[in-house]
Amino acid sequence: MLIQENLTIQEKLKILTDAAKYDVACTSSGVKRRGKAGSIGNTSEAGICHSFAADGRCISLLKILFTNQCIYDCKYCVNRCTNDVVRTAFTPDEVCKLTIEFYRRNYIEGLFLSSGILYNATYTMEQIYETMYKLRNQWNFNGYIHVKAIPGADPELVERVGFLADRMSVNLELPTAEGLKNLAPGKTRDKILSPMRQIQQGISVSSHLLGYDREYKKPYSTKHAGFAGGAALIDPKLAQAPLGVLEERDDSDRSVGRVPDLQPSDPSTGIAAGTIAGTTAGAASWDAHKSHLVLPASRYKKSAFVPAGQSTQMIVGATPENDYQMMSVTQALYRNFGLKRVFYSAYIPVNEDSSLPSLPGGPPLLREHRLYQADWLLRFYGFKAEELLSEDKPNFNVFLDPKCDWALRHLEGFPVEVNRASYDELLRVPGMGVKSAVRIVSARSAGKLGFEDLKKLGVVLKRARYFITCSGRMMEGARLDQDYITNCLIGDERRAAWDIEHKDCFRQLSLFDDMHMEMPVTDEDQYTAVLGNL
Repeated sequence: MLIQENLTIQEKLKILTDAAKYDVACTSSGVKRRGKAGSIGNTSEAGICHSFAADGRCISLLKILFTNQCIYDCKYCVNRCTNDVVRTAFTPDEVCKLTIEFYRRNYIEGLFLSSGILYNATYTMEQIYETMYKLRNQWNFNGYIHVKAIPGADPELVERVGFLADRMSVNLELPTAEGLKNLAPGKTRDKILSPMRQIQQGISVSSHLLGYDREYKKPYSTKHAGFAGGAALIDPKLAQAPLGVLEERDDSDRSVGRVPDLQPSDPSTGIAAGTIAGTTAGAASWDAHKSHLVLPASRYKKSAFVPAGQSTQMIVGATPENDYQMMSVTQALYRNFGLKRVFYSAYIPVNEDSSLPSLPGGPPLLREHRLYQADWLLRFYGFKAEELLSEDKPNFNVFLDPKCDWALRHLEGFPVEVNRASYDELLRVPGMGVKSAVRIVSARSAGKLGFEDLKKLGVVLKRARYFITCSGRMMEGARLDQDYITNCLIGDERRAAWDIEHKDCFRQLSLFDDMHMEMPVTDEDQYTAVLGNL
């Protein structure tokens, strides 16, 4: 369909916010930047996503598509080119105006900007870059911006946007190349992974040149020199990993030595030797990449590149992959591409197609929930995908969270003595989180801890009580028996699972009740606000 150009900005907003509701936003900004004189907005590490929709997605961003027009015919997407829907597109100035006006009204704290493909990937990316440039430099907007990198766009545009955005993301969408071929025939795995690799390398170069390791929140150290999944500056051969697959790389290939000093820039190009964007497959040699895709060191010395890191999104349930395959891909993305987050989106049937699954029970929200729980274990608790699942057990337990399920299958390692166990051992106890484990290690130096002390330290004893001892004694009423523990835990998990499955997942909360942006605030409005009667 043709783009409707005669629509008002309010009409466009209604269409393009609704079209964006299936794109997962980030749950926190991951970056801290104070407001400054002459600028509008700020962002903090505490996160900009203070409100959440019924399915857990954040709603405190102005989350819009630049356009819902798209050249692709992805069978699972509501914006596929064969759908008979009203098509429209913002202009860069309209996006800027909306962002500023909503921010001034305290509706939002940042912008989440994605887009369909208008004409071609490069043209769409040009429009996004113009929007970002105007927001930052003409409107002096200093708030948080999360923007999608368009697969297949000119790498130069991706790079320029990276210096303006806080976070960038490239949606993997489906975990396997076969699934992508069947449901999104216009897309390829290489096109998706190429900008992902480029962003990863840009983050690594920027962090190195600015002398800061964003992953560990401290200056570079020998131990964590290869934090970004193999930065080209750290180990050039790691930048040449094939993009068509997501196999895990052996940790022995990671360089853990001193980060090499940058060599002087080539006077003809202004490009530092030894830097590379890594946007093509690894068959080409190191020297063959000396083109405009190489990262210019001068830019990266001046400002941070994608300071909040990059993320991606996978659809859950649209293709037949099991949980083990999903988590294996997730683990490979974290290790090989240095991603900050992988988001999961339960498949919602918005189109009718013989290639799509029928979901009589609705979207697999509980499965999405389990994947998020397991993802947390991978990132913060030291678990590996092959510990949680296997080919013989390819899917998560419906009735137990992944950590409890793992613990019940490994009772030989329990109970754990709280007053002697290491930090890593404490992390594997159900009911103990990162913060509570840190508190335990710190508190027990002053004396032995009891169960009442653990409760004060934040331990969830209704789960942990079965797996721990204090001074050699288990909590009263608890015993180390698999059937007994399972029966006790499943009751709470059943109630939680019911709550997840029965939430209204189709309705996106509206941020934009006030469509009269030009109307001034009246004295009556001010009086009502002061009295707290709004």
